Amino acid sequence: MQANIQLDDIDAGILTALSVDSRRSYADVAAEVGLSTAAVHERVKKMVERGVIERFSLRVNPERVGLHFTAFVAIRNDGGVHCREIAPRLRELPEVLELHSVAGEHDFIAKLRTTHARALEDVLYAIKAIPGVARTTSTVVLSTEFEERPLRWPGED
Repeated sequence: MQANIQLDDIDAGILTALSVDSRRSYADVAAEVGLSTAAVHERVKKMVERGVIERFSLRVNPERVGLHFTAFVAIRNDGGVHCREIAPRLRELPEVLELHSVAGEHDFIAKLRTTHARALEDVLYAIKAIPGVARTTSTVVLSTEFEERPLRWPGED
């Protein structure tokens, strides 16, 4: 595992600004953090090269594209197949947006989005058909207060 990369307050400010809106111009970010546009561009380039910034992405409103149903599914391995063999199969399911290997009663927690409850049922059948999956426990989301918050460091306004 790679050691943490030390960031100064200006790098933190750049990351905060871009995590709120990655389409912001470097000139706009530069004005906010007190640097030149070229200096912000260079710092972003270095953070990309060092793996601090993994990608620039797009956030789609799931409700607007028909994905009205969110659930978290806890998945337990049956012990006959290693978890590393299950994860790639879960990645193949487009409804699985996130997958976390966890300690405790379950081996994975997955975040799913579907069009409705019946579609969730279909995905659960697909998950249970994966060799090595012993059982699933689903928690249906009633409402979401917030998610995918922009990254902010303690002490920032």
